[in-house]
Amino acid sequence: KAIQEELGGNVHQEEVEKMRLKSKDKKWNKSTEQHFSKELKKLQRMNPQLGEYGVQRSYIETLLELPWNEFTKDHFDLDKAIRILNRDHFGLNKVKDRIIEYLAVLKLKGDMRSPIICLHGPPGVGKTSLGKSIAESLGREYIRMSLGGLRDQSEIRGHRKTYIGAMPGRVIQSIKRVKSSNPVFVLDEIDKLNRDAFGDPSAAMLEMLDPEQNNSFYDNYIEIGFDLSRVLFIATANDINSISVPLRDRMELIEVSGYTMNEKYQIGKKFLLKNLLKSHGLNLTDLKIPKPELEMIIENYTRESGVRGLEKVLAKLIRNTAKNVVLKNKFNKTLSEDSIIKILGPKKILKE
Repeated sequence: KAIQEELGGNVHQEEVEKMRLKSKDKKWNKSTEQHFSKELKKLQRMNPQLGEYGVQRSYIETLLELPWNEFTKDHFDLDKAIRILNRDHFGLNKVKDRIIEYLAVLKLKGDMRSPIICLHGPPGVGKTSLGKSIAESLGREYIRMSLGGLRDQSEIRGHRKTYIGAMPGRVIQSIKRVKSSNPVFVLDEIDKLNRDAFGDPSAAMLEMLDPEQNNSFYDNYIEIGFDLSRVLFIATANDINSISVPLRDRMELIEVSGYTMNEKYQIGKKFLLKNLLKSHGLNLTDLKIPKPELEMIIENYTRESGVRGLEKVLAKLIRNTAKNVVLKNKFNKTLSEDSIIKILGPKKILKE
């Protein structure tokens, strides 16, 4: 001890002391606090030369980095929320109404279990981007986790810390990253989960997505319950029939139907054309598509529920304009039907 003090103190003890001080600011409950102090004592007794010392240290650091009962403040300005949702998405009134209802109840009660919403519908109707708008309207952190092709349940639940290279599941990791216990969590493509020899990930999600159980979600790495009841989970799916029945039962299904001709026209005019011109380095005055021509493009060059195909077709027209601008060719900034057919080729889809 005397030699160590002479050399400038025990580094191992200083590290433990730092961790203990950091834990004083944590808002954890009694059982978590007891668990932490027990694990810290275990670390204190360990020889720093042992391989297990590193495992124990990273486990304690994970416990300290997690946002236990730390929440971001919700914005309860319903008018602003409606404005944000309308700014980013045209139509989709059913979904918007549900979000506004949730906000209204949250404002009246101040604290409630978040519903688990599942938006299902054809591709390209804006299910994933809705999650981002919802997070902005609530003033919460935003997490997106893509589940397409996920087949190992330990991706969700984590590994036991006895394994080499063990780490928490992706749910806990994401929450640790955003440092908030009440984010908007988008589970993208929940219908594309696969199962294999390592277990069924959709079964591992049952606890996470059950409002009755997720106030103490058990991650194999952390080994104590973590409260997910304030997280707003939004799942997206194309085909709800491929989701397992128990998982479907835990979610509130909202159908996001395809767009009508008028809605596609409005989306093309207000959103797609402006965004594409900007992303292709052109001014808004460089290309104009009149209403009959835009409707002709929607009707004769795309057949879909969403607007992804329309976006591709418009991008093709804009690239042609960009080429003319750079080559300094003479061209008409307002597109006519003939010039559209010249660029895109003959009409692909004829009205039945």
